[in-house]
Amino acid sequence: MKRNLFLLVALLVVSIVFGQDENYVKENYNKTETYITMRDGIKLFTAIYSPKDTSKQYPILFQRTPYSCRPYGEDQFRSKIGPNEFLMKEGNIIVYQDVRGRWNSEGVYDNMRAYIPNKKGKEVDEASDTYDSIDWLVKNVPNNNGKVGTWGISYPGFYATYSLLDAHPALKASSPQACIGDFFFDDFYHNGAYFLSYWRVTALFGYEKTKPVKEAWYSFPDLGTQDQYQFFLDIGPLSNLDRYYGKDNVFWQQLKEHPNYDEFWRSRGIIQHLKDIKPAVMVVGGLFDAEDLYGPFETYEKIENRSNNYNTMVFGPWSHGDWARTKERQAIGNVYFGSNLSRDFQRDIETKFFNHFLKGEGGHNSGLPEAYMFDTGTREWKSYTEWPPKETVKRTYWLQSGERLNEVAEKSYTFEEFISDPKKPVPYTEDIKVVFTPRKYMTDDQRFAARRPDVLVFETPVLTEDITMAGDILAKLNVTTTGTDADWVVKVIDVYPPDAEDYEETQDYLKMSNYHLMVRSEVMRGRFRNDFSKPEPFEPNKKTAVNIKLQDVHHTFKKGHKIQVQIQSTWFPLIDLNPQTFVPNIFEAKASDFTKQTHKVFNDSSIEFTIIK
Repeated sequence: MKRNLFLLVALLVVSIVFGQDENYVKENYNKTETYITMRDGIKLFTAIYSPKDTSKQYPILFQRTPYSCRPYGEDQFRSKIGPNEFLMKEGNIIVYQDVRGRWNSEGVYDNMRAYIPNKKGKEVDEASDTYDSIDWLVKNVPNNNGKVGTWGISYPGFYATYSLLDAHPALKASSPQACIGDFFFDDFYHNGAYFLSYWRVTALFGYEKTKPVKEAWYSFPDLGTQDQYQFFLDIGPLSNLDRYYGKDNVFWQQLKEHPNYDEFWRSRGIIQHLKDIKPAVMVVGGLFDAEDLYGPFETYEKIENRSNNYNTMVFGPWSHGDWARTKERQAIGNVYFGSNLSRDFQRDIETKFFNHFLKGEGGHNSGLPEAYMFDTGTREWKSYTEWPPKETVKRTYWLQSGERLNEVAEKSYTFEEFISDPKKPVPYTEDIKVVFTPRKYMTDDQRFAARRPDVLVFETPVLTEDITMAGDILAKLNVTTTGTDADWVVKVIDVYPPDAEDYEETQDYLKMSNYHLMVRSEVMRGRFRNDFSKPEPFEPNKKTAVNIKLQDVHHTFKKGHKIQVQIQSTWFPLIDLNPQTFVPNIFEAKASDFTKQTHKVFNDSSIEFTIIK
């Protein structure tokens, strides 16, 4: 169990594997460990790796993490340090810190701790902890040049974003990567739908430690099966999961007590505070990141619109944290996108960014593009002076009868309908396994879903020219249901031609011939269609508008391919089952609340794409 636990934690930390000399850090760096005292007296454990070559000064690269600074002990060294191999080998002071209330640091942990503007006295948040830490580091670490950069992936990416608030003058550059922007829209919820696939992760964030520790103080529930779909189907209502988490799991109780976007969640969002940012920022994300796609796009957009700093973005064909690894072939699931993409990013983009602002003169002339985006259809990088590109237009496709996706609206409207049965929900993947956090499904073949009667399919004819989407997607659905609640899932799919060739990564039972590549997908819990804070039931059989924003894409649907849209109401067990009967709190729904219902999607529904002219 413990070995499995550490493996799972390592995935969240996004371990950086360079395939180089395991002794490099020990041979070229000295390590010191210390506790830095915060303004309220709490001490935070900090590990400092300083180059043995003291003939020059170095900038400080600083990561704050809830996932541990291990290994502990000044004679125990990480095999790799820093954002990448290049920054490690050219010399930087690399610092890791256990955030408040985690591992070897003192204090009480607060998941996504709320930001306090205009702090007074000894009031603290992650911004003040970062400020106090940087202040100590630049004053006490020998051979530093007075310039600091922050970085992190996933939760550490959230702390990198946090460092921008009330930033210390020494903080010159930050790279939030796969950064959480708001837990209600990242990770645990998507538009109000609870991401059941993250349920096991609740163990990682839910239990509070009572003293500094070097070993994990929590464990993950044993499902007793490798069939995750069947496990959650057999469990039934969410309330039955209480047998795995008790009152001592604080986060599980918070999830159940706050099913709506109330002040608990609003206060923990960080993107609303991103204004008047001073340090340079490079936001990094994966176009197929199953965990944190909302956060990076929203972080870049909010800074761009509310600040006058240097702000750039990089999005590649990566899943969660892939850019920190250096495998030669970049593939997600069955689909190959190119070779050495992560290595090239680390060398040519990430290293250049930090060197420009921490070792160079700084300023907006970094030599990097404003937006460096990978086209996941043509499989090539593109540079833009703004995002979305200024040469884009909005183009509307209508969901027409006869499974057609067409730019011309029908003169009279009918509907397509399906029966949604909570006892036989649509799977989100064909794979039979238990996964800690799902990733591969973001590019999975969707043929299995297209062939189900409870999934609606709308498709263009074979394209006669390339169509490049570059920006967000908005689904404007007009629907009815015989029930009083429903989820609505929209998937945008690239249908490959019959002569498409397999990749070496393609699973044995699949063929790329007619492959249904999921380019983007999203869910809307119908009760939140008008307000995430105030859920409301559907009136049975009354036509109702449900709008769903899908996150940005950069994808060319090539000539000979087809654009397809799928619509469904279950996506299991990626998200929990909607009872389809309105109840005040789905976490308290009873088995009798789960009912089979008929849903209709009217043909005046549409999908609005952002397309390059």
